[in-house]
Amino acid sequence: MQSNDQQAYDRGVTVFSPDGRLYQVEYAREAVERGSPAVGVATDHAVVFAAHVSPRSPLMEPDSIEKVHDLNGRLGVATAGHVADARRLVDFGRQFAQRERLRYGEAPGVEPLSKAVADRIQEFTQTGGTRPFGAALLVGGVPEAIPAVEGGADPDPRLYEIDPSGTPTEWRATAVGRGSDAVRDHLEAEYSTGLDTGAGVSLALTALAESTGESPTAEEIDVAVLDGDGFDALDRDRRATALADAGLDAAS
Repeated sequence: MQSNDQQAYDRGVTVFSPDGRLYQVEYAREAVERGSPAVGVATDHAVVFAAHVSPRSPLMEPDSIEKVHDLNGRLGVATAGHVADARRLVDFGRQFAQRERLRYGEAPGVEPLSKAVADRIQEFTQTGGTRPFGAALLVGGVPEAIPAVEGGADPDPRLYEIDPSGTPTEWRATAVGRGSDAVRDHLEAEYSTGLDTGAGVSLALTALAESTGESPTAEEIDVAVLDGDGFDALDRDRRATALADAGLDAAS
């Protein structure tokens, strides 16, 4: 009887179980945990994204698997979970950023964009005939660089995580996807304030290696740096150099 009761709550994304759980949202979180990991690190002047790419076959082109996305040149996203679900959310984020630019004459900040995407995700946890998105996002942004003036503030990199329930939370460094608990343990142990961009890239890569227990190759990762000058995706040679700088084996 208890099993039949649980199945009844399983079938309805909008129905709470007697102990206050939404099973479909929990299953969506499990889908994220089965996905390839992604790491985000906010340094003093940049947000660094690093993600593990997992081709299903050696015949597949690794560059065709996108895990880190440029939204508008000033905002970036790394994803874990169902690729198709993540792609739809990335497209929504791009459309939101474009609408805000047309409406206000400037791109939105990372906080309003993160909350808009989170609201979109949350709608699918309480709407009949739908299911939650089986993806989690790391959203980062850095304001456009402004010429230094006396008393002026440096750009403030910000990093948000959005989970399948539609909850946005701000982090200095975090991870989503398979092995994320081990990655966060590494980040908590190694992260410190005052990181420069190079140290942030090395930290993201060593943390990513914690998720698999082995050093990745340049073909198996996707890395991007978002700073005051914009979004910069590293090509294969620069990824290999970054792996070597982090003390990881970069042999392909």
